[in-house]
Amino acid sequence: MSAPNIETIVSLAKRRGFVFPSSEIYGGLGSAWDYGPLGVELCNNVKRAWWRWMVYERDDMEGLDSSIILNRAVWKYSGHEETFSDPLVDCKKCNGRFRADKLQEEYEHHHPEARHLVYETKIRFNPNIKCPNCGASDWTDARPFNLMFRTQLGATAEAANETDEGDIYLSNVAYLRPETAQGIFINFHLVQQTMRRKVPFGIAQIGKSFRNEVTPGNFIFRTREFEQMEMEYFVRPGEDETAHQEWIDNCYNWYASLGLSRDNLRLYEQPKEELAHYAKRTVDIHYRFFPERADEEKHWDELMGIANRTDFDLKAHSKNPLNEEGKRVNPDSTEDLSYFDEARKERYYPYVIEPAAGVNRSVLAFLMDAYSERTTEKGEPRVVLKLHPKLAPIKVAVLPLAKNKPEIVGMAKAIKRSLQPLMRAVYDDTGGIGKLYARQDEIGTPFCVTVDHQSLEDEAVTVRDRDTWEQERIKVADLQQHLQTRLIK
Repeated sequence: MSAPNIETIVSLAKRRGFVFPSSEIYGGLGSAWDYGPLGVELCNNVKRAWWRWMVYERDDMEGLDSSIILNRAVWKYSGHEETFSDPLVDCKKCNGRFRADKLQEEYEHHHPEARHLVYETKIRFNPNIKCPNCGASDWTDARPFNLMFRTQLGATAEAANETDEGDIYLSNVAYLRPETAQGIFINFHLVQQTMRRKVPFGIAQIGKSFRNEVTPGNFIFRTREFEQMEMEYFVRPGEDETAHQEWIDNCYNWYASLGLSRDNLRLYEQPKEELAHYAKRTVDIHYRFFPERADEEKHWDELMGIANRTDFDLKAHSKNPLNEEGKRVNPDSTEDLSYFDEARKERYYPYVIEPAAGVNRSVLAFLMDAYSERTTEKGEPRVVLKLHPKLAPIKVAVLPLAKNKPEIVGMAKAIKRSLQPLMRAVYDDTGGIGKLYARQDEIGTPFCVTVDHQSLEDEAVTVRDRDTWEQERIKVADLQQHLQTRLIK
């Protein structure tokens, strides 16, 4: 089984130190979350697994870590300044603020006859929709709301309490990046040249992005600050469709290989009207984040997107391309990001295949899918978090059967220290053995090692499996190899 709803994971996450509400002692901050001791380990393990799969296990990949704040021109020519927005609408009665497209989508779900209507507002919106807060139908005109966080660089006139002369203030405008992809595109030629790469090859990056979402929510599913795992795969035009399908299959299988049930995964082909302006084709991997909803179709939402971005991005940031009037599309760029294929003796702008996933959503999906409940022999319910061993925050817990016996405690601590360089191991003696097992089950620890009185005589310990609750006796001398073998399965 998996978690019946996100609320179940919210409770578990706070209780066991995965995720905490940010700034809670001051009343919190909407849609902001802090990752606790186990949460940061889980996030790091997800990123580590992705990086190993994406970069280390391939021969055609390089890594990058680009700046969060980039030259404003990057966002001008990428199209973000002009187009990266959500339609925003306000209720005049209660002052509630909503995404017009989401309200419209919900309305059309219950009123199919409205799907093909055309409304007079600049952004398609039905004024008959009722406000979710107060039930009124008195709306402002829908308007675009740019999602980029805007900031200023240096000592601006406003910051220095000086008179703003001319355009000094505006010239210092910058943005927190809304995606990591653009940092890859503007470094394409540098990576390609310094690493002597030939197309096809990819550039991978993991990093923070920021979007001023109108309506964030659903725990860590949609937040204004989030972490992305993105890769841009550069291919020769004409070979893009095959490469795109290969990456769709690869990404789907990667999630399944780390424990996500295929029953909770599906592929969603974005219709043409949903495609981004740069995309030729986009396929999303959906996860069943909302199984409690009555409507089956509303169970699903995006876990990851795999887009064919064509040659839009490299052309947009290059100095050579011309528009229909024969003028440079980008007069500010100092580089041409085209690629010369020595084997074919031709120059072209590579097409780009982009698998993009969120660390936060991936963590939520792994937590939901790993959640299970089991009844003990005493009839007590117990939560068992069946995380894949690669993702589990703690790999093994070493537990003394009697914490008042110095010999047992000393042996348990020595075993923990011997395991620590090889895997994340913890020592715990803060309860009876039953409670200690239950605690480790609930946080997803694959194995518990129990040191008992007999261990002092036979130099062996009991290894308990989280998923089966089966136990076996293992010699201390063989313990490291035994655990390592079990953890890589």
